[in-house]
Amino acid sequence: MSIGTAKPSIAERAAVPHHFIDNLSIETSYSVGDYERDALKLLNELYQKHPVVVLTGGSGLYQKALCEGLDEFPEVPANVRAKVVELYETSGIEALQKILQQCDPDYFAQVDRNNQQRLIRAISVFQASGQPFSSFRKAQNAERPFIPVYLFLNPDRNELYERINQRVTQMVEAGLVEEARGLYPKRHLDALQTVGYQELFDYFDQTTTLEEALDLIRQHTRNYAKRQLTWARRDGFWKYIRPDEMNTALDELERDLMNQLT
Repeated sequence: MSIGTAKPSIAERAAVPHHFIDNLSIETSYSVGDYERDALKLLNELYQKHPVVVLTGGSGLYQKALCEGLDEFPEVPANVRAKVVELYETSGIEALQKILQQCDPDYFAQVDRNNQQRLIRAISVFQASGQPFSSFRKAQNAERPFIPVYLFLNPDRNELYERINQRVTQMVEAGLVEEARGLYPKRHLDALQTVGYQELFDYFDQTTTLEEALDLIRQHTRNYAKRQLTWARRDGFWKYIRPDEMNTALDELERDLMNQLT
């Protein structure tokens, strides 16, 4: 999974040290809790050498787990989850989306609605507990040995969408379709329940044309970008910067750190 995940190039990784790249097999079960544990362990090592570490990525859930701690959710009986999975297999992701919108509109507004694993989990928690998934989120953050400063790259909307469209074109030219075809026999794995692969798997199933699949990748990526912005706005503490405002970002970083340390 290199092209569809837009993995940093060898040159980019040589210029700046990256972590958690090519560290797991797609067949390895790995949860957000596993990431929280491993990332905290790595940070403890990195802070022995560096005063500042940059966390970057698209998943608000993983960022929240690392910076604030995971929420505690009730146990879900296996038979409850199995019924939700069966609903997905028989009625598709639209059925999950409809149920989640009804039982937990707050989480529905934030979640990646094309990620059936997250939808299945949220609905399973609701059906097992009778309470919305979002109601189990913590009011207080876990203690952390670092001070997070939140910077959100926020380009003009039209510019963002054009870059998304260009990125899909570039991934196709780099061999995305061929990469997805090689992964198709393992399409059931959690790691492949993501934008960019699922749409092409439908094309291989002959339920869409290639052009329709690529249009859906562009559309679903735009939808995901909008949900990222919704997530940040809900938190209320992100500072928005344009991609060409790097000096501003560094100034904001230094100012925030000084304010929190004094």
